Amino acid sequence: MPLIKPQRSPDAAPARELERDCASLVISLNNPSAVTRRWAARDLADCPDSSGALVARLGEEPDASVREVILTTLTRLGDAVAVAGLVQCMRSDDAALRNEAIEAMKLLPDAVAPIMRDLLADPDSDLRIFAVNILESLKHPDVELWLREVIERDPHINVCATAVDLLGEVGSAAALDSLRQLKARFAGQAYMAFAADLAIKRIQQD
Repeated sequence: MPLIKPQRSPDAAPARELERDCASLVISLNNPSAVTRRWAARDLADCPDSSGALVARLGEEPDASVREVILTTLTRLGDAVAVAGLVQCMRSDDAALRNEAIEAMKLLPDAVAPIMRDLLADPDSDLRIFAVNILESLKHPDVELWLREVIERDPHINVCATAVDLLGEVGSAAALDSLRQLKARFAGQAYMAFAADLAIKRIQQD
């Protein structure tokens, strides 16, 4: 009895039988097959100049699993183009893409640190809040300093409130004066007084 070769799914092994050079991988990012796009995005981690193509694809990629791999590759590359692309995603109207970009930025402390002050001074208050959210998990020695600068200077109460909540978790005694000044700056705002007092209490208990 002759052997019958099993039929392969169109989205199975052929996905990686294409040329593996960087130029071909970039082309594969636009392949109709999500599996092919996913493998291409994964393999582009070995192509240092591929961040631009990955960012461009990220903005239009409909498949969540492919977006996940693109973001993972961008964090592995971690260059200026990758970071700039993630910042643009933070401005997107797509809430899922914004949140994915924020999570990716948290994994890039060395690449994000040089632009953090710019993010915290962005004209868009929503983006400033997103930047504070990045600080929540950003392993960098200047996190407390950046948060203190926010509550000392930012004019938007929601941005300051987000920063105060985090400062209560990561702040030291050096933040106490800034927190007291914040209460005076937003005098009459009951929530801000409550949040600042809570942060002060937490810091003094540590």
